[in-house]
Amino acid sequence: MCKGLKEEQNIDTLILVTKDIVMRLKAQLLAITAEDFSTEQISELDQEYTGRTEAYIQDKYIKDFKKQGISIKKLYCCDADGNRTELHTFENEFVLLKSDIGTKKTLLGKVRHGKVLPLEYKKKKPYDISPKNMGQYFLQEALMAPASEIPLVIVQGMAGTAKTFYSLAVGLEKVYNNPTGEYRRIIVCRPNAQFDDDIGFLPGTEQEKIAPLMRPIIDNLEQILDSDDEKRYEDDAQLSDKIQEIFEREIIQTEALTYIRGRSIAKTYLIIDEAQNMTPNQVKSIITRAGKDTKIILLGDPHQIDRPFLDEKTNGLSYAAKYMKDSPYCCQIMLSADECERSVLAMDAINRL
Repeated sequence: MCKGLKEEQNIDTLILVTKDIVMRLKAQLLAITAEDFSTEQISELDQEYTGRTEAYIQDKYIKDFKKQGISIKKLYCCDADGNRTELHTFENEFVLLKSDIGTKKTLLGKVRHGKVLPLEYKKKKPYDISPKNMGQYFLQEALMAPASEIPLVIVQGMAGTAKTFYSLAVGLEKVYNNPTGEYRRIIVCRPNAQFDDDIGFLPGTEQEKIAPLMRPIIDNLEQILDSDDEKRYEDDAQLSDKIQEIFEREIIQTEALTYIRGRSIAKTYLIIDEAQNMTPNQVKSIITRAGKDTKIILLGDPHQIDRPFLDEKTNGLSYAAKYMKDSPYCCQIMLSADECERSVLAMDAINRL
């Protein structure tokens, strides 16, 4: 059609707008200008936001920081030449504070209402799990905060950075191990493009249909429920019974994304794993469905897109990260490659491949 219009009506400025990359390639071969939709794209500057920053603090203010926090105006950064520059932060951004008399003296904090406050949950051990790096300290702070304070957490990071593992550990701590009544249950979803479209035609119940997608959740639960690395898997039957009990008591529920989108969910710890495979409209519909006292955790890696017509700049996870930045109700954290906690082989492969 575009080629016909261009030839028959001699239109010079005709542009084909489509999310289909194959269609855009075909258009280029036919000398037709083709573009992706720009309204849902994020910029490279938005992609660079990690949810954390570094700043310097005068040593004399460290005691004040530990007691009641410190004003952002008392912190500063340094440029490449060592000159002081003003610190620019976003609400709920995490901060690594360095003493001005020695960079080995560091503190961790979070921006809140014009101040940098010390981490409130730094010494907590959800389900007996301890943070192993700075990123996990920030992640734990975001996840442990009550839904009344931080109802949305967005976590980006490559495989092996414990995104799903830590999110499940905090959920189990609050709902199962040490219940406080904060949440009634944990719901876990893992979007998959083909699966979401075809679920009605697959045999079995809803749980049987989504079981293959939830296997990574089971893998993480095995490690959380049996935290002894040396004796883990010695009694597979007992471990399997523990996991089955959690699902039978509906402490953790697994649901298809298709059915979550039409509900209003209250007092729920909702984990959306592999959120990079969601469209912006899907993310919007999920977040706007959050009821009272519900906490939503979006997890994913924008560099691992499995869904057609989505990429690093147009997926739902990146879209949510862009527009929820600086929201007083959202915490974001991007976990780096050097915070991967998988095997030595996995770390070596990350550096080599």
